[in-house]
Amino acid sequence: MADQNLNIYEMVGGDATFQALVDTFYASVEADELLRPMFPSDLEPGKRWQFLFLTQFFGGPARYNLERGHPRLRMRHTPFPIDQVSRDHWLAHMLNAIDAAGIVEPARTVMRDYFERGSTFMINAESHADNLMHWNQTKNGE
Repeated sequence: MADQNLNIYEMVGGDATFQALVDTFYASVEADELLRPMFPSDLEPGKRWQFLFLTQFFGGPARYNLERGHPRLRMRHTPFPIDQVSRDHWLAHMLNAIDAAGIVEPARTVMRDYFERGSTFMINAESHADNLMHWNQTKNGE
């Protein structure tokens, strides 16, 4: 297990590295035919929230809490049908973004472990296709 005293935020280079991580991740999501429909047309607000959350979670400034309060990640993701397949796509993009951002050990393993556990915790649907259809109907007011 990783040393709880490690400040990943500082270890990896602070805001610049986390911004690169988020930008790379969202570029991959934008090109992903499975995940893209689950995200709003304007990705910028989500990028900002993810950046603020991740920097705070990994030891940086508490900007997310100041602007948005407690993360409540599971609650914030309940409107979106997340099954094993969509989780796997999301996780693959995030793990690739970690490497693309140049994050190295020991921070790399700590972050990969967090995202693997966290993405599994977000699973809330058995069938992506059925739940995505329901979500699109709800989103469109049908």
